Amino acid sequence: MPRRIPHLRWWIGGILFASTVINYIDRQTLSLLAPYLKRDYHWSNSDYANIVIAFRVAYSIGQAGFGRLIDRMGTRRGLSITVACYSVISMVTPLANGLRSFAMFRFLLGAAESPNWPAATKVVSEWFPKHERGLATALFDSGSSIGGAVAPFIVLGIYFRWGWRPAFVVPGILGLLWLVVWQRFHHPPETHPRISAHEFQLITADKKSPARAQQSSYLVWRDFLKFPQTWGTIIARLFTDPIFFFIADWFPIYLVAKGIELKSGLIAVWVPFIAADLGNFFGGGVSGYLIRRGWSVGAARKAVIVFGGIGVMALIPTIFTSRLPAIAFLFGFATFSYSAFSTMANVLPSDLFASESVASVSGLGGAGAGLGTIVAFKLIGHFSDARHGDAIHSFDPIILVAAVVPFIGMILVLLLVRNTRATEQGLLQRI
Repeated sequence: MPRRIPHLRWWIGGILFASTVINYIDRQTLSLLAPYLKRDYHWSNSDYANIVIAFRVAYSIGQAGFGRLIDRMGTRRGLSITVACYSVISMVTPLANGLRSFAMFRFLLGAAESPNWPAATKVVSEWFPKHERGLATALFDSGSSIGGAVAPFIVLGIYFRWGWRPAFVVPGILGLLWLVVWQRFHHPPETHPRISAHEFQLITADKKSPARAQQSSYLVWRDFLKFPQTWGTIIARLFTDPIFFFIADWFPIYLVAKGIELKSGLIAVWVPFIAADLGNFFGGGVSGYLIRRGWSVGAARKAVIVFGGIGVMALIPTIFTSRLPAIAFLFGFATFSYSAFSTMANVLPSDLFASESVASVSGLGGAGAGLGTIVAFKLIGHFSDARHGDAIHSFDPIILVAAVVPFIGMILVLLLVRNTRATEQGLLQRI
């Protein structure tokens, strides 16, 4: 008999974390090289926006479609396919030689990466009890912040030494190495040869009865969209993710517009991602603590959402300064707050729906976030180009909108995510 691994669920969470780190190093490669590629290929901000939008179009469509597919094929096979695909695409991106070819490769990368978050959310619902799901979600979601934080050192280090093409190959190699570990160590809890009886009982103790789980598994998209709770999970992503993607994909360009050189401002690129990582664990840890203290799942999640919606408004004072320390601190606090909100947005599908439907609902939320990001990036490219003559103030209206939108999303989530008649019928879990 294989030796049992203590706390196996957290080892699985660690593997998900590693996947997200690699995923975000892969994504950040283009945004970090954007100021140099813009110069070399003579792109405007609108041109760059179109390349990023190509990624987001495929990512949005893929999350909606592949989320449902992940529910059907399972997380082991689903994550294996997605990581293999986006690793290979990253490794062949150096073949790009202009605007159209870059856009094509980013479109393919977006399609390949899109199942990652729905699949990871589903793994959390399979492997963790309710009071640990917030922290487990924070663990894998924090990989985006860590990936974003380490990417400048990896990508820019390679670029300044060997050029931009090798910088796209490294994340692909890391993804293929991760795939070997995933195939070796992951199985569903019911069939995992190294899970202890105690841990298996802990994982399954608060899952729904077989009858209710079976009833929820028959739901299809049109059924999901009838529930206000589904719209609450979509809005939680729609009104927050575009803000983080703006920081992730545009922050180097924003700093250059503020008159800050990337070499001297590297710490500013790094700080918001580390702050976001801390925000993940803050949100997951606080909500889990409140649940253990007797709060309902819904009240614990919403308390963190309120903090996050208000905290992102720290972006507003950046309009009035060009000092690097102040910008780094304010963006850091904003991303800390965003990540606390985002962790709750990512865990809500597993709070509300049976495991058989979690990836589907998470995919719908990701699709909504992707569509919002596409619209946001198109507007960012247009207005930043139109205000190019304003130099350090060219991004001011964009920052103001980015600060207010999550607050509006917070209000809508508080109104939509609640127990309803569908909860009493067993179609959704009580929150």
